[in-house]
Amino acid sequence: MDVSRETAERLSHFEALVQKWNSQINLVAPDSLVDFRQRHLADGILLSELACDQPGNWADLGSGGGFPGIIISIFQPGRPLSLVESDGRKSAFLRTAIRELGLGATRVVNDRIEAVSPLMAGNISARALAPLPRLLAYVDRHLSPNGTAWLIKGRRWEAEVDEARKMWNFNHIAHAGANGTTILQVDGLQRA
Repeated sequence: MDVSRETAERLSHFEALVQKWNSQINLVAPDSLVDFRQRHLADGILLSELACDQPGNWADLGSGGGFPGIIISIFQPGRPLSLVESDGRKSAFLRTAIRELGLGATRVVNDRIEAVSPLMAGNISARALAPLPRLLAYVDRHLSPNGTAWLIKGRRWEAEVDEARKMWNFNHIAHAGANGTTILQVDGLQRA
């Protein structure tokens, strides 16, 4: 991975924070810590590269342990980014990570996605949050009219797209992710 020294240090510090907090609040599956960079950082790093030229603020829905939101913020520390997380303990972890990593343009919104006032984000990300038909309702609430959603999905992404098309019209590009994941780049979202 060819990144600046500062970015590499932030990624390492973030990994150490996750390792430290994980036994207390279960941010990630304990067995996935062995291969942390591939399992948890790789998709966020790829997403940061894919979306580096996309304008606008960013919202990461269901941020959990900060994937991919904190990684995006590490790579684009000046971009305004909202991490939406309903779990108070995970929100406390995210605030600690933001403070310790010096990610001043990033904030935590500790509330349910559907209760948060529309964020009008130019970019939205989510990882392992909900099936695509339900996830697109969250995206629709918080995405600006010309915005782009970046949704990290598992091996069944094509079936989820087919199911979502029953309720939604949208354009999508599928980018191969790490560990068999797919990053769906979605725009033009409208109810069918």
